[in-house]
Amino acid sequence: MLGRLLSVWSIPDLRKKIIFTLIILLLMRVLAHITVPLTHQQEQTLASLFTSGQNQNLGQLLGLLDIFSGGSLQTYSIIAMSVYPYVTATIVMQLLSPIIPALHRLMEEGEAGRLKFSQITRIITVPLAFLQALGSAAIFVRVGVLDASTFNLFGPNWLQTLAILLSLTTGTMILVWFGELITEYGVGNGISIIILGNIVTRLPTLVQQGYLSSTTTGGTSSSILNLVALGLITVITIAGIVYIYLGQRRIPIQYPTKRIVGRGMLVGSAQTTYIPMMVNSAGMIPLIFANSVLLFPTVISQYLASSNASWLTTAASWLSSTALNTTLPWYWLFYFVLVVLFTYFYADLVWDQQNIAENLQKQGAHIPGYRPGEQTRVYLKTLLRRVTLGGALFLGVLAVLPYLARTQMLSSTALLVVVAVALDTIRQLEAQVVMRNYSGFLS
Repeated sequence: MLGRLLSVWSIPDLRKKIIFTLIILLLMRVLAHITVPLTHQQEQTLASLFTSGQNQNLGQLLGLLDIFSGGSLQTYSIIAMSVYPYVTATIVMQLLSPIIPALHRLMEEGEAGRLKFSQITRIITVPLAFLQALGSAAIFVRVGVLDASTFNLFGPNWLQTLAILLSLTTGTMILVWFGELITEYGVGNGISIIILGNIVTRLPTLVQQGYLSSTTTGGTSSSILNLVALGLITVITIAGIVYIYLGQRRIPIQYPTKRIVGRGMLVGSAQTTYIPMMVNSAGMIPLIFANSVLLFPTVISQYLASSNASWLTTAASWLSSTALNTTLPWYWLFYFVLVVLFTYFYADLVWDQQNIAENLQKQGAHIPGYRPGEQTRVYLKTLLRRVTLGGALFLGVLAVLPYLARTQMLSSTALLVVVAVALDTIRQLEAQVVMRNYSGFLS
């Protein structure tokens, strides 16, 4: 492996791509230290939200966003929201494509249509980033991180409030621009590389927090054993993610061909290939969907807790203590079911957008034993649901694993992103190496 890494580094243009990617990631970490001005007391209040554990539901919401921001949310940096609004905008556009004919036509217009589609996605990201900045700031006002008397868009200090919101929105768009630069001039998918960089940056802090918490509860020897056990679980989990992520069902496809034999005679033959049907074709999207569904009531309960109506306050208290209590088994079960359902939903959505049965029929290809057209479509859809079962159950177990292990160090979304991005980047490097007649990583 070391020799192959050195062979990649010896290729001048690949070396430039890797160096460019590292420089962009370094600039991203510089931006992470440009923070929204807070007093010392406000900084302590913000830090206590992630460490005190007094509000587990709110801590889960902020902890998920903090992982994607590489710890920038704890310091309230201008890139505190990272590229999460862009990811949300991308998912929204994918969901709207089958519904809105104009968007569907853009996807079929080749490279020009995809560029237009990406431009619309970036435009949608701006209001989403502003709304997310406003939502996070409102939560910080609620818990005392920001001063309620000064943070008000419709008060005398509206200009200062607007400056904070625009700074956070601008930070997100700068990261989106960085991601596009990495995609064009660097290595791998830029947005995924930025998320990977943030997660890797956060890992040492998560390990330190896990060690300190285990030391407090069980002593030094117990903490070492806990870390060893957690390390083994993490290794097994990563191995399982790799196995499921690379797992696929290969569906044989026959393309009819004709060749001339002798004195102008046409003889038919068939060229056989296959369609790879992935076990986990939905990726990390079901985890994001399920987290959003579960965390939205948490945000609502934070607002209702200060309501003057007693019944609203009681409802908010019940949501926080019972319905959304992350320590209770039925919360884990509901989370598991949501992930499984969203896996099937997104896998069906992506598969239907590809129109594989229709494309095969246009090309004259067929699956052996099945007629082109509707019979092929029904067979592929049935097979997709059977294959997706394993991936859906695995994602469900992966989602509740941090609660079963009693630690947030094993963030399922973070592990899945790290493994998926690492594998995709290795594949791209492998393709670049093969093009230059070097031995690659996977050979």
